[in-house]
Amino acid sequence: MGLLTFKRGIHPPHGKKLSEDKNIETLLPKGDLVFPMSQHIGAPCEPLVKKGDRVLVGQKIGEATAFVSAPIHSSVSGIVKNVIPMPHSNGTKVMSVIIENDNTYEEVDTMLPNENYESMSKEELVKIIKEAGIVGMGGACFPTHIKLTPPEDMKIDSILINAAECEPYLTCDYRMMLEKPSEIITGLKIILKMFPGVKGYIGIEDNKPKAIQAMKEAAKGIDNIEIKTVKTKYPQGAEKQLIYAITGREVPSGKLPAAAGCVVQNIDTVYEIYNAVVNGRPLMERVVTVTGEAVKDPKNFRVKFGTSMTELIEAAGGFKEDPVKVISGGPMMGTTLSSLDVPAIKGTSGILCLTKKQAVLPEESNCIRCGKCVDACPMFLIPSKLNSLVLRNEYEDFEKNHGMDCIECGCCSFACPAKRHLTQTCRQGKRTIIANRRKNTAK
Repeated sequence: MGLLTFKRGIHPPHGKKLSEDKNIETLLPKGDLVFPMSQHIGAPCEPLVKKGDRVLVGQKIGEATAFVSAPIHSSVSGIVKNVIPMPHSNGTKVMSVIIENDNTYEEVDTMLPNENYESMSKEELVKIIKEAGIVGMGGACFPTHIKLTPPEDMKIDSILINAAECEPYLTCDYRMMLEKPSEIITGLKIILKMFPGVKGYIGIEDNKPKAIQAMKEAAKGIDNIEIKTVKTKYPQGAEKQLIYAITGREVPSGKLPAAAGCVVQNIDTVYEIYNAVVNGRPLMERVVTVTGEAVKDPKNFRVKFGTSMTELIEAAGGFKEDPVKVISGGPMMGTTLSSLDVPAIKGTSGILCLTKKQAVLPEESNCIRCGKCVDACPMFLIPSKLNSLVLRNEYEDFEKNHGMDCIECGCCSFACPAKRHLTQTCRQGKRTIIANRRKNTAK
């Protein structure tokens, strides 16, 4: 029997050797810190501070006022310089709290360890996770407390932890497994406590043998946790693909993992659950991989949110040659940055700096109807058809052909010999349909 995996997918060059052996270094910010009030899927937070206020480490500076949202906390102590719209890594301007770091890192007195966490109810645990502002750290940034409270009519029997880190170049999750394995296992045990009788699975790609060994050692003797070795293939870490690989179940079109009896969390999210529940600390920092052939000394940093990406690149030695493209995240699903004067936030897993040789975007040519995009698509779509529908503005047919099921993984664009911008047009189609739905709802 072969390794656990999903159907279709691709094998892009992984590029992880640049940083996989670099221990996590703590990076203390030098300049002002910028905290966008939108660092998650859902409604932005309402600022709780104003110009001139002094804030402390761990102080809540953004309040979640909607169901799908997550509060934001300061990672430093200092004075609020302003509360104004500032550039965000997604290319827009977002209302942000700017804090002048006083470098004393004075903490609020409410960040205390929870010595009795093992006797807490599910409701108490979920409240801690919600108040800590924890979101999906794999990039989607969906508020974690919502994932942990699926509808009561959906019976959950499997908690899946995505430790595949299938995105090329990124090694932040890998280093966390090597350096914090017991804390991650404790975080998973906390999740399992919320779902009595369920089994926990940690899926790690087979190109990470050291991480597999470290997690197996940490989970030794725990009957309801199993480390699953999955095949190295992209996008192995996508929710629906990981569920199929480990459980053999398919998530129905338009449904969430809970419909297949599963809850999926990223490995770093699980660590943050441990940090919030056991140590009483909200989400204020994360590990970020700064990498790419344009960087002098690729590294993994533990970064305080609000730190400028310029500072992160400087800490990795700066550029050894001018990058043609800088991406927040990885090359397949990351976001191209128009400026480095944007802050690291909850969803910043990496900063990838590409040279001209790597970042070349070939000109599109006509589709040759080879079907390679179909063979690569892990969602069983026909990307070439969806591409033509969007180009003709035929959004109703785009929906009928399940275009909204596209996970924007980039497999089709990678596989296309004609270099069609398939992922980009699918993304455009989805955004247009969502915008039209909102307009119609508002009428």
